[in-house]
Amino acid sequence: MGGTLTGIFGVLGAFGLSASAGLNAYIPLLVVALLAKFTNTITLASPFDALESWWTIGVLIVLSVVEIVADKVPAVDHVNDIVQSVIRPVAGAIIFAASANIITDISPVLSLICGLLVAGSVHATKALVVRPAVNVSTAGVGAPVVSTAEDASAVAISVLSVVAPILMVILVFLLIWLIAWIVRKRRSKKEARLKKENYEQQL
Repeated sequence: MGGTLTGIFGVLGAFGLSASAGLNAYIPLLVVALLAKFTNTITLASPFDALESWWTIGVLIVLSVVEIVADKVPAVDHVNDIVQSVIRPVAGAIIFAASANIITDISPVLSLICGLLVAGSVHATKALVVRPAVNVSTAGVGAPVVSTAEDASAVAISVLSVVAPILMVILVFLLIWLIAWIVRKRRSKKEARLKKENYEQQL
């Protein structure tokens, strides 16, 4: 029973980490690297234990800072999302396979595919739905605020995915609800604008 629960928590954590990679490619990798190096919470199997290297940690810190800053600047954030269309899914694949030692229980290929799909889906939703809606409705002013919320969510989801997967699931569902609310609100405003334009044309 204990082994089964551990396996379930491991899978939940892996999904959470790869979802986090869809928001920010480097934050979940950095969180896992730091937790693996300084705590006993997670133990990385070879070859993923390379994440614990000081060189790797240093590079992840630099890349995290670059992405965090770039994602706060209107127009630059769009270019960043295009570049990250490859990096985030790959990061999700790596972190899924590396996290919680599920690489020893699930086929490495299946792990990589799952991580790729999860991170890719989150990234696509962010880049193609949420961010354009925010940029259009706020003329780009809301981008830094939303980006900061995404970074905070990526950190929270990454940490909870390792230490408390159940809480992570709750947080992810809340984020999904928030995204759905933003999409509905955007559609409602668009429909209201179209009705107003049609009404004015009829007059």
